[in-house]
Amino acid sequence: MNTRRLRKTATLILVIIILLLPALSHADRSLEMYPLPDDFYKRKWCSDHHGATEVKISDGTSADCITSTHVVQFQFAPKWAEAIGRTLYYSFETGKKAGIVLIIKNEKGLEDWKRLNSIIEHFNLPIDTWKME
Repeated sequence: MNTRRLRKTATLILVIIILLLPALSHADRSLEMYPLPDDFYKRKWCSDHHGATEVKISDGTSADCITSTHVVQFQFAPKWAEAIGRTLYYSFETGKKAGIVLIIKNEKGLEDWKRLNSIIEHFNLPIDTWKME
């Protein structure tokens, strides 16, 4: 009886693995078009704007870049919406202006750039934006 239960459990685990493998292998495929990690873009932009990268703020989280005027969130274009909430929160925590640098590599990225700025404009959000291509 234990052998039967063990076989059922093993079969169930195998089925779950088979079902999950395709999903896991395609995770974040939209980001594969970016040959460099986001740290490259953060360091470059932040250095050019006389800022500091990965700065710890009061709650222990890290802001991507802080300049004399802005707290800036970096994001690859397909994940533009995530940057809005993060930068507004970091702005709240630091008292600095919110900023987003969107990393764009193709036409789809330009569509995401338009979406980001349309939402900011529509809701009159206090966020400045820059793009890196």
